[in-house]
Amino acid sequence: MSASAQLPPSDRVINGPTPKHAQLREILRRTVERELPPGSPIPSERDLAETYQVSRLTVRSAIGKLVEEGLLSRVRGKGTFTAARRMELQLYLMSFTEDMRRRGMTPTTEVVKTATEVPPAPSAHALGLAPGTPAHRLVRLRRADGVPLAVERGWYHAGRMPGLLDLDLTRSLYVQLAQSYDLRPDHAWQTVWAESADRETARMLGMRAGSPLLVFRRVSSVNGEPIEDMTSWYRGDHYQVTMQLDRNTPDSGHHPHYGGTR
Repeated sequence: MSASAQLPPSDRVINGPTPKHAQLREILRRTVERELPPGSPIPSERDLAETYQVSRLTVRSAIGKLVEEGLLSRVRGKGTFTAARRMELQLYLMSFTEDMRRRGMTPTTEVVKTATEVPPAPSAHALGLAPGTPAHRLVRLRRADGVPLAVERGWYHAGRMPGLLDLDLTRSLYVQLAQSYDLRPDHAWQTVWAESADRETARMLGMRAGSPLLVFRRVSSVNGEPIEDMTSWYRGDHYQVTMQLDRNTPDSGHHPHYGGTR
């Protein structure tokens, strides 16, 4: 266990009414929360099985539950680590690229899919398109320091940005919109909810299907004209959201300018 953090057997797993995997899960939870800093590797399944005198299946079950809870994180080919501290996801209009650089991280973008096709009715309505009018579809995977953080699936008003899909979409999209179309989103409505990762999204983010995600749907506009209907799936083990609340009501005229990251 020289390459990993040492987990002393301060507690024992015993025969009793509580399943062994549940006992081990709580032992690991206490150790992780009290002794190991974020990003620390934990011992291998084999080492943990030997230390606590349980089966590899018991260890796998205990670790799997802690991964689902976001306390541990698996990295393919490297092992299991204590989860890094969650980044604050502020709700304002800022590009993903700019946000990650501000945090001292290196952002990269992988274009997964592009197409120009008829959007579903909710997106057509959000963009103010007549039924049957095509829009640009864009799916991208966003990484920071090589770690996949978000999957973005969005629709863009093709009439206001012809040729969008011919641009270098690995770069900041908002920079491209400003440079190529003189479009600078100045307002957005955003909805936030929690969701479990489906198989495709989990695969792109390097997570297990069913892992927790933060989901943001944002409709952005320029001078009151909608140009973007984007939904982003963020890893729940890497992000938390902070909001400033006041006593204004939706009818007071003081609407917040919501935004995620692009």
